[in-house]
Amino acid sequence: AADKLFSLSGLFAVRKPKGPTSAAVLNLLKERLLAEAGVQTNGNKRNQILKIGHGGTLDSAATGVLVVGIGKGTKMLGTMLAGSKKYTAIGMLGKATDTLDATGKVTEEKPYDQVTKGDLENVLQKFTGDIMQVPPLYSALKKDGERLSTLMKRGEAVEAKPARPVRVYSLSLQQFQPPLFTLDVECGGGFYVRSLVSDIGKDLSTCATVQELTRTKQGPFTLEEHALQEDKWTIDEIAQSLEHCSALLLEEPARKKLKAEHPGETAVVC
Repeated sequence: AADKLFSLSGLFAVRKPKGPTSAAVLNLLKERLLAEAGVQTNGNKRNQILKIGHGGTLDSAATGVLVVGIGKGTKMLGTMLAGSKKYTAIGMLGKATDTLDATGKVTEEKPYDQVTKGDLENVLQKFTGDIMQVPPLYSALKKDGERLSTLMKRGEAVEAKPARPVRVYSLSLQQFQPPLFTLDVECGGGFYVRSLVSDIGKDLSTCATVQELTRTKQGPFTLEEHALQEDKWTIDEIAQSLEHCSALLLEEPARKKLKAEHPGETAVVC
């Protein structure tokens, strides 16, 4: 089992549950695999024993596809960070929080009765294509080597990062039952759905915050087809998944090339 574990190499996907951080999910996965292989570890040395990483942080409160690199596959994770991702988000009108999601403290409440389905659909057009976006203060972005979210939790003063260019390939309203609304989003790297929902609320002369967030696709990996449930975090299941996913990765550059043929777009190559 140990020989098989250390021979694993490539990219696969797991289903991140709601609650733990992406790093905590990765540590749990690593511990399970090393335990199955009968490998004894001493604290931090486990990082040197098994090379493993993920291709893009998901919020603690979010669920869905978390792409994992193992062995030489860790060198391929950069392409996952830059590639396209799909999300389903449930937003709530009328409330704003400091984290821009349901885990934070309410900072503002505004009426939302005036907002119609048509208003919301019209606003979405403004957030499609190449746009500028200010990242949330509670995020994995760093200042002086520390995450902004860590500094915020310590009560330190943190300035918002400047707005930066991001790309939204598609954005559609799936459901509207005030105060709740459901969005499907396909975006590029560095995009924050929490900021999107907050900005939509402001544009509608109210406020809004994310209630539920699920990443349904990252690169070629989809939640339904490729993301391993927690009961399948085993050496054999991952070996099978790596074999299956290697074919996906060969197809991905061609898909990205087609998508990038529109004016002003840049190819993302795996």
